[in-house]
Order: sequence, then C-alpha cells, then structure tokens
Amino acid sequence: MTDNQKTFLETCRDLYMGGLQADILPFWLEHGLDREHGGVYTCLDRDGRLMDGTKSVWFQGRFGFVMSRAYRTAGGRKEWLDAAKSALEFIERHCIDVDGHMFFSVTADGRPVQKRRYVFSECFAAMAMAEYSAASGDAGYAEKAVSMFRNILRMLSTPGFLPPKTYIPSQAHSITMMLINVAMVVKEVSSDPVLDARIDRSIEALARYFMHPEFRTILETVGPGGEFIDTCDGRVINPGHCMETGWFILDVARSRGWDRSLVDMAATVIDWAWDWGWDKEYGGMINFRDCRNFPPQDYSQDMKFWWPQCETIIASLYAYLATGDGKYLEMHRRAHEYAYAHFPDAGHGEWFGYLHRDGTVAQPAKGNLFKGPFHIPRMMMQAHALCSEILEMNNADKK
Repeated sequence: MTDNQKTFLETCRDLYMGGLQADILPFWLEHGLDREHGGVYTCLDRDGRLMDGTKSVWFQGRFGFVMSRAYRTAGGRKEWLDAAKSALEFIERHCIDVDGHMFFSVTADGRPVQKRRYVFSECFAAMAMAEYSAASGDAGYAEKAVSMFRNILRMLSTPGFLPPKTYIPSQAHSITMMLINVAMVVKEVSSDPVLDARIDRSIEALARYFMHPEFRTILETVGPGGEFIDTCDGRVINPGHCMETGWFILDVARSRGWDRSLVDMAATVIDWAWDWGWDKEYGGMINFRDCRNFPPQDYSQDMKFWWPQCETIIASLYAYLATGDGKYLEMHRRAHEYAYAHFPDAGHGEWFGYLHRDGTVAQPAKGNLFKGPFHIPRMMMQAHALCSEILEMNNADKK
C-alpha cells in the first residue's frame, strides 16, 4: 500500500464514522422515529418532513438492526438501543399476520395495508432480533431470531404458501443470497445448526445455478436447475445485488479461516459485477444490465441508486482485505469518490437516493417504502471497520 492510499483510507475511515454519528443516524432519529406509535417512518421529503404515514415493515427490521449495531459498534448511545427496541416492539405488536407471514406495509398505528409474496420483512426482523440480542444481552431475542429464521425456511419450503412470481418455474438470486447474510447475523448469537446448513445451501446454489460464466455474471432469475431463461426478465443482471453477494460470501469465508475457494468465488462475483455495473462514461454503479446486451426492460435501468454504490464500497474493501490485490483499492477509491460527490445532501443532511445516469438528482426525497436507514448506515459501519482493519494490517506489515 502506498502512502497516498494509506492517507486516503484514513480519510475514508473517519468520514464513514463521522457521517454515521453526525448525519445519518441523527436525521432518522429526529425525523423518522415515531414516538407516539413506535417504529420508524421512512416516507420523508428532502428536509425530513413526513410525506406519508404508511410504514414499511421491512424497514422496521432494518432500522432495528442498524440502531442495534450502531449501539454495539459505533458509540453505545442509549437512544440508539431504545430506538431499536421501539422498532422491534412495533414489529411484534403489529407486523406479523396470523399465518406467521409478515406484512409489507402498515398504517402509522399498525393496521395492515399490504402483504406481498416475499419474505424479506421476516429476514430483516430476524436480523434485528439477533443484533438487538447481541447489543442488549437479551437472550430472548436470540431465540426469537432463530424462530423467525426457521419460519422463513418453512414458508419458502411449503408448496403454495407463497404464490409464485410467474407461471414459468424459476428461482431467485435475491432470497438465495439474502439468507446467507441473515444466517451470518443470527450466528453471532446462536449456534443452531440450521444456520450453517442454510449458508451452505445458498452458496452451493449460487455456484451451481446462478453464476453463469458464459455471461460472466450472476443472473437474477434462473430455472429450477439453473437454466438460462432467454427473456427480458431472465437476462437481468443486478450489479448491486452481485456486489452484496460477493461480500456476503467473503463474510462466510472469513468465518471459516479465509476459505480459499470461497474467497476466489467472491472475488469472481465482485469482478464480474464491476465489469457489468461500473458506468465508464459517467461513473457510478448502474442499476440493471441485460446479459445479452439488449436494452433492459426496467424503466430505471440506467439510473444510479444509492444502495449499489454502498454495496460496492463494502465489497471492494472486503475483497482487498481478503486478497491483497491492489485493484480493489482502486475500485474502492472510484466507488467512494463517485458516491460522496453525488449523493450526500449538504443542504438538509442524509443522502439523495435516486440519480439520473449523468449524476443529476432525479427526485430529492430522503425516503419511501424502499429507501430508509439501512444501506447507507450499514455501509458506514462496515466500511469503517474494514478501513480500520486494512490500516492495522498495513502498519503491522511495516513493523
């Protein structure tokens, strides 16, 4: 590592923690935390004004996770743990239907609004329960996290419980990779064997079904046996999801003594995601690509959303820590500089979420049912820790 790289990482390390403590968390505690009904609002305008009292259920879990992890790793402020508990209590009071399947959205006071076929609300609830247990020492929430995880697997494996997305038999990348992350978080407070079993199953599925070397990518949707589905939906590449998958696998590799086969797999996924996702003309990670280079169907295909930038920052740092390959430091520099040049809102705090391809702001709201306090604060905590570890490793090498 050069002196310039070291200085840059030191600057990034401090920027990540400073932004978390002084900007992102205060914004959501001031404007999002519902002190009347509990939980968090996410439909906030640029200046934090509430646009819609409808509550995103998966963000109750995401908020609970972020605030618990911040308490545990970024300063231990009691208001953070209290906010996490508020979100968890709101989930338990209002967000779980009688069949065990959680809602997607509810009213401010917790009445059901919408239920979808996915189990992501459950995934983030399990992560919040586990992280709150680790932060607070409440073992009861560790048990709840494992119970929620087992309920996720039950719903996914019960024929007909979750309606299929299409009549064409298929399997999805998103839940396959997400369960790795959920299991890794829950493993911090539980040794239940179901967790490692699911991690192994997801990694095997990613390698066998979703990684397609002929296109040098992970596909978002494949057939039951990994078959390539030559339709607009079947050709979708989501570079942000691929970056997430890469660092989720590195998380597992690290927990297993830097398992070389997993490191190689993750590095391949990250390299492919960068090649497909990085916009060589304007910079930044693009939303969607088509593996045969047809025009993607999604209307937001060439936009720059906040979260793929965050996942690229994490994945590139993690890949450098795992491999020592300098190309990942350069990847991190480019991703970091793009994100911090375009997304933070100097006028009102927090980050814009949605940019046009050229980096201009498409709409200035700070949140909705899909954007809120998760990817940005998680990135800041993960990236701060990774920068710190890389710098410590570099200092040790010089002694």
